[in-house]
Amino acid sequence: MIKRFLDHIAIEKRYSERTVKEYGDDLRAWCAFLGWEIEDFDPKQLDAEDVKAWMLQMLEDGQSPRSVKRRLSAVKSLYRFLLSLGLVKVNITRTVIVPKADKPLPIFFRESEMEAFKQQNKVPSYDEGMDKEEWLEVMRDYLLVEMLYQTGMRRAELAALEDKDVDVQGRQIRVFGKRRKERIVPMGEQLAKEIGEYLAVKRELVAGNEAFGTFLVRKKKNGEWVALGAAGVYNIVRARMGEVSTLKKHSPHVLRHTFATTMLNNGADIRSIQTLLGHSSLEATQVYTHTTFEQMKEVYETAHPRSLTRKSKVGNQDE
Repeated sequence: MIKRFLDHIAIEKRYSERTVKEYGDDLRAWCAFLGWEIEDFDPKQLDAEDVKAWMLQMLEDGQSPRSVKRRLSAVKSLYRFLLSLGLVKVNITRTVIVPKADKPLPIFFRESEMEAFKQQNKVPSYDEGMDKEEWLEVMRDYLLVEMLYQTGMRRAELAALEDKDVDVQGRQIRVFGKRRKERIVPMGEQLAKEIGEYLAVKRELVAGNEAFGTFLVRKKKNGEWVALGAAGVYNIVRARMGEVSTLKKHSPHVLRHTFATTMLNNGADIRSIQTLLGHSSLEATQVYTHTTFEQMKEVYETAHPRSLTRKSKVGNQDE
C-alpha cells in the first residue's frame, strides 16, 4: 500500500524526487515504530492512539515540533490516499493534533552586503584577450547569485533552468516551481545583458556536450561539460556571500528572503510578491511583512516621545 502511495505522489501528483524520498523515509520510520517492515503495513490494525503514541515518542526522543509535524504529514497524506481508494473507512489521523512548529522570521542580507557582493564580483564583458573557460566560470558564479537576488527563484528552480527558458530580449524567465507549476518572472535590463553575454560564450564552449541546453554548467576534470546542479548552486552562494556577509547562514534561500523583503520594503504589494515567489497561498508570503531593524529603529526615533532623536529635533525647533 505504501509503495502504491509513493508511486501516486511521484507520478500523478508530480512531487519532486526529494519529497517522495522524504515521504518514504518518514513512512518507514512509522512502520519501524509499529514493528513492521514497510511491506507489512496494515491500516486495518491501527487507530488514532497508535499515531498519537508515535508522535509522543518522537517528542520524548528530542525531535523538534517541526520534524514531528513533517513526519506526521506523511502519515496524514497516506491515509487521505487510502480513504480516497476506499481501502480504509476512517481516517485515523484526522483527530490527531499536530504540534505547532515555531516559525522564525526569515533572515536576509542587508542592501549594503548585496552591494559589496556586486562590487567584489562584477565581471567585465568578455573580449578575445580573456580565457573563455575562466571567464565563463566567474560570470556563472556572479550571475547565479544576482539571479536569485533579483528574481526570488528557489535554488532547485535555478538549477533546473534551460537556455530556452531565458528570454533575454523580452527580459523574462520561465520558471518551473513545485509540482512543475509554471510562472514568468521579469528581470532588469542590466541582468538581461549580462545573461546574454554569458549564453553566447557558454554555447560556444559547451557545443556538442549533453549539457548544451542547460543554463548553469560546470566542466569536469575529464573535459566534459555537465549541469552544475542544485548542490553546486548552494556551494557557490555559500562561498560568495560568506565573503561579504556577517550572517551565519549564507544559503540560496536567504537570497530568496532578501528578494521578498527588498520588494516589500520598496513598496511592492504582497499579492505581487506572492506571484513572483510562486507561493500557492498568501499565508506563506505574509511572513515577509516584518520590517528591517533599521526601519523599526527609524520609526521609533522619529515617532516616540522618549526618543533621543525626536527630543533633539524638538529642541532644535524651540531654539
